[in-house]
Amino acid sequence: MANYIALLRKESKSDYGVDFPDFPGCITAGKTLEEAKDMAQEALQGHIDVMAEYGDDIPEASSLEKVMSDPDNKEAVAFLVEVRLTKVKAQRINITFPQDILRIVDNYVATHPEQNRSKVLTEAAKHYMVILKKPKPGSSQVGEVVHFKARKKAKSKKKSKELV
Repeated sequence: MANYIALLRKESKSDYGVDFPDFPGCITAGKTLEEAKDMAQEALQGHIDVMAEYGDDIPEASSLEKVMSDPDNKEAVAFLVEVRLTKVKAQRINITFPQDILRIVDNYVATHPEQNRSKVLTEAAKHYMVILKKPKPGSSQVGEVVHFKARKKAKSKKKSKELV
């Protein structure tokens, strides 16, 4: 578990906004303070989980002094959000791809410097497969991958049984 600083901001006629200095782009909001706090934990946990899936480095938590020394943060209220740090281990594999498909992937990677072959192929696999089941609390299991067509078929069978 780790704690990161969240910054609560409120402007007139707006919800309570929350952002995370250590995770630029990770933001959320809530109509009430309690909702903003709950949404902050959910948003940051989701952000970290996605970063871990992509193999991105999770930053160390900044100190309160460092965060509040930024003039943009002077009016914000800081609070801590506890998250689980999950390391998803990558596994090297040897696969064969048609050259034309690999050329398409390489052309995409060449124009998107934040990407690489592994990230693109992983994302393509995720779009084809749906990761549905979250691990049980306290489990070391990462999640269960369920094929989208199989899930859709199972749902339609369940509905037809309910109609009988």
